[in-house]
Amino acid sequence: MAGRSASFSFIAAYPNLARWIAEQGWIEIGRNGFNTSLVRALDPDGTTWESSDQPSDIDAALRALDADLATWFEENGE
Repeated sequence: MAGRSASFSFIAAYPNLARWIAEQGWIEIGRNGFNTSLVRALDPDGTTWESSDQPSDIDAALRALDADLATWFEENGE
């Protein structure tokens, strides 16, 4: 991957997203025939978060998800 340091850490870049995957649910990346969002966070109860229809790029969508998951963890006492 051009321009990326070999020391890139997903956990460091997206700590709340990594926590979500480890403790709560999963994410889906990509468009499908059912949703217009690029990134979604889901748990056994369904969709918890969806990116906007037109995020500027995948990194912007993941950063927005990470920030909103921080709020989700706080509000849900996790």
